[in-house]
Amino acid sequence: MKKIIAFLLALLGMNVHTACSQQNFENKEVKEFAELIDSGNVQLVDVRTVGEYAEGHLPGALNIDVKEDSFVQKAEQQLTKEKKVAVYCRSGRRSANAAGVLSERGYKVVNLLGGIQAWQKAQMPVTTSTEPIDIFKTKSGKTLRIHPLIHASIRMEYDGQEIEIDPVGKLGNRTTDYAALPKADLILLTHEHQDHFDKGAIATLTKEGTLFVTNQRCADMYGSGSVMKNGDKKEWKDDFTIEAVPAYNTTEANKKFHPQGRDNGYILSVDGIRIYIAGDTEDIPEMENFENIDIAFLPCNQPFTMTTEQFVKAARTIKAKVVFPYHYGQTDISGLQSQLEPDGIEVRVRPFD
Repeated sequence: MKKIIAFLLALLGMNVHTACSQQNFENKEVKEFAELIDSGNVQLVDVRTVGEYAEGHLPGALNIDVKEDSFVQKAEQQLTKEKKVAVYCRSGRRSANAAGVLSERGYKVVNLLGGIQAWQKAQMPVTTSTEPIDIFKTKSGKTLRIHPLIHASIRMEYDGQEIEIDPVGKLGNRTTDYAALPKADLILLTHEHQDHFDKGAIATLTKEGTLFVTNQRCADMYGSGSVMKNGDKKEWKDDFTIEAVPAYNTTEANKKFHPQGRDNGYILSVDGIRIYIAGDTEDIPEMENFENIDIAFLPCNQPFTMTTEQFVKAARTIKAKVVFPYHYGQTDISGLQSQLEPDGIEVRVRPFD
């Protein structure tokens, strides 16, 4: 009997060793995990429950519960295989399971040893904010943080500067409390439709020295603003340039929504990073002239902006490295990532519905 038990224990040990040797994801302690996140070249995922996430999570983390039946489906909708995925949970167990599942599907995964408990013990920051943050490093090593807000409203932080794009305080059941955010150093407005132009939000964000850039129509409606028309360029800081580009409808029946020449899109050059904010537009021919775009925000809802087919065509035309679908409302955008991944274009889905 002893020999049988010894044999079974040995066999169990062999199986455990085999399972461990087949582990195809990385484990990192808090310090290395933090350095990975700070690099901006990673997708951070909290695999705990919605309730646990709401109580406190790592800044910028997406929440995809590993225990939900839809875990793999949601992961494939929101994550790309081109960048590492950093996962964590409470203590490291669930995230290790998630790392195994994702790595089996071709993702490059890093797991936080000890989970958020180890993170907090090391006195690292957590937040209760539910908005994801996308972090990019500029040419000289500065940090650019991008926050999705509502529909077409975007907040950016760069080198101590606050940038707000099409700030809207309330749209449907969703709200943004701009009074709780820092005052803006730069406000960009694309056009006057109520899901882009909110006088109250602009007033709340404005301080002495705020640069408010807009088209002529919005400047007339608001009573002030630094007007830029299609083709204009403005240097805001030594390493920050603004270019106004066309945004309009091309489908005959929809030209009344966004006529050619009235509205703006913007290309921002931020210390070597080129960001295209399309505004409300279809896949216009001018996109062929947009060079070296790193990040793009493209709208996707007809009849006002692009169909999913137009979106894919536009993304391939501008060849951005990272594309954010925004202004998408109820449009089904779940297939965009799989269509553009073969082109080397990373699609990041954020709550811009």
